[in-house]
Amino acid sequence: MANPLQFAYRTQKAIGVTDAEPVYEPLPGFVNPEGNLRCCVYSPCGRYLAWVSSECVCVVDASVGHILTSVTIPNVYDVAFSPHGSFLSTWERPAKDEAGDATKNLKIWRTVEDIPEGSEKQPIGRFVQKSQTGWNLQYTSDEKFCARIVTNEVQFYNSDDLGTVWNKLRVEGVTDFAIAPGQSHNVAVFIPERKGQPATVKVYNVPQFTTPISQKTFFKGDKVQLKWNSLGTSLIVLAQTDVDKSNKSYYGETTLYLLSANGSLDARIGLDKDGPIHDVAWSPSGKEFGVIYGYMPAKTTIFNHRAVEVRSFPIAPRNTIIFSPTGRFTLVAGFGNLAGQIDVYDLEKDFRKVCTIESGNPSVCQWSPDSRFIMTATTSPRLRVDNGVKIWHVGGGIMYHEDMVELYNVTWRPVLPENLPRVDPLHPLPTPHSSAIAYLGTVKTPSKPVGAYRPPGARGMSTPLHFRREDEGGAAHVMSNGSQNIGPNGFGRSRRQVPGAEFLEAGSRSVPGAAPAEVPGANGDESLSKAALKNKKKRNNRKNKGPDDRDGERRDAGGLAPPAQGHGQGSGSGNEGRSPERRGQHYNQQRHNRSRSRPNFQGGNNGGRSRSNTQRNGQTAPPPPQIQTSQPPAPDSLISPGNQNPASKKLRSLQKKIRAIEDLEMRHAGGEKLEDTQMKKIATKAQVVKELEGLEKEAH
Repeated sequence: MANPLQFAYRTQKAIGVTDAEPVYEPLPGFVNPEGNLRCCVYSPCGRYLAWVSSECVCVVDASVGHILTSVTIPNVYDVAFSPHGSFLSTWERPAKDEAGDATKNLKIWRTVEDIPEGSEKQPIGRFVQKSQTGWNLQYTSDEKFCARIVTNEVQFYNSDDLGTVWNKLRVEGVTDFAIAPGQSHNVAVFIPERKGQPATVKVYNVPQFTTPISQKTFFKGDKVQLKWNSLGTSLIVLAQTDVDKSNKSYYGETTLYLLSANGSLDARIGLDKDGPIHDVAWSPSGKEFGVIYGYMPAKTTIFNHRAVEVRSFPIAPRNTIIFSPTGRFTLVAGFGNLAGQIDVYDLEKDFRKVCTIESGNPSVCQWSPDSRFIMTATTSPRLRVDNGVKIWHVGGGIMYHEDMVELYNVTWRPVLPENLPRVDPLHPLPTPHSSAIAYLGTVKTPSKPVGAYRPPGARGMSTPLHFRREDEGGAAHVMSNGSQNIGPNGFGRSRRQVPGAEFLEAGSRSVPGAAPAEVPGANGDESLSKAALKNKKKRNNRKNKGPDDRDGERRDAGGLAPPAQGHGQGSGSGNEGRSPERRGQHYNQQRHNRSRSRPNFQGGNNGGRSRSNTQRNGQTAPPPPQIQTSQPPAPDSLISPGNQNPASKKLRSLQKKIRAIEDLEMRHAGGEKLEDTQMKKIATKAQVVKELEGLEKEAH
């Protein structure tokens, strides 16, 4: 019987190894290390497992769990293996020696070697590596050569002799490189934009570095991801800028290019939906790849190795695509701030959808080596609650579940393709572990979503198309120069438009009854400063406002209720029979001779002091008009809630106290325990009611 599937995990206090289907038990020969553990990783061949503590690095036989070798080296924070597991790389935190020089913190070791008794294991290579990003050497598939990047060049070494540089690829400004897998020893290098020159990706064959065999130049490329297919014959370049100059995205612009290693193809991949590129991945066969792109809900498309579209999946909120190791299935999922749904498609059965898995909020998602299971895990520090591992069958059922405290990392043990059993992943369905059955018993049945609020007149009706998401039949999300030209949520019509009405022209929005607003810039306002525009707007408003309106404002300034008309005056300001010029002159006279005191609306003439000025044309202004009331106001208005005299203020205060006391009485009747001050406040209710009644009697 072949060895069962296996996965390793690292938590806050321990590292563990578990045999998966069908036993789901810890590896018998493995002793779980405890303490300050920093990382654990399998070799690509699956033979070894390395784990790191604050004092040493240990290499374990992954099949039985026994320790093969141990290196006493402190301050190691990361480890990695070569493709066949022959070499082990360790990275320590950068430091300086006594002379002030940087220490060689990147060390290369032979994984397994015969060491004489009494001697310590020694590295075969040492380098200075300050950054932890891309810290490890890159190996060819046969481990014949390895390479690392330094300033303006990529240095190549024979894997057995790391003390001498075997060859150099000199490229001015190179910032990234990737060695192709497969039998061909090809290497791709990236040179970003510099001094107006476009960015460039060049492909060379090792060791013929004089002329590139393929290259592509492009703008909008501050950084890239270089993704080779498994055969090493085609290269995907995902280029990204730090800033989107069109203001459509906070995260810069993304573009996708495809290059062939022999130079027969170098083209930009055309995508038919606006928006960022969320993910791109090659199939293990190396003959097709998948791309998720566009504003949410995003579109997922499968292309062949010539960038010809093969199949598109339904539009949905997804941002991750992963092909199974055998190439038969692909999963399209939405992680991060999305709902965590995983769609599984069978590529050999006409891209048929197998199932949809509700995975929750995982931060890790991996296929098992035999393509039968999908492992999801919620890890720290992204989420420090609900940490644990779930294993799902490709058909959608959960097979295993384990909760853990502060899970930091979990990974499948790799298995070489030739060692995989030839079975149908879908049939027969394996038996779930007891933990999966217990987990299903704790999962609550999802309730029917309530949805958005609808007014009574719209209930029982379907959602209008302009409020639907694109994957639900709504309009597409379109952005234009940073401003959304459809609706505020990217779908449907603008909210300024009334359904059934004509579209508003730009700047034509106005208040009913007011003068039409001018279009900004129509009168050359675009050259004015903000202060000048503000002053011009004030002048226009003052010019457009008639004298009747301004007189009404002055009369209304004394109170909320309009004053009664005086004897001998009409409904206006006394200017109805005059020409517009004389009305304006009379208004100016009133403006310069108005009283300083507020009009007395309780009856009688205005007893306030007035002053008069001389008009610019030399005419003397007549005395201001006297405002009279035809009858005194009702006594109730003296203490009405809207009045501003002391009696009305006291009335409002007493009414507010009564409402507060009644609220406390209801809370006390409901069983709530009140404070002493609140109980004393309830006791004053009779006094407040008596005072309120007395105030109302005085008003009448």
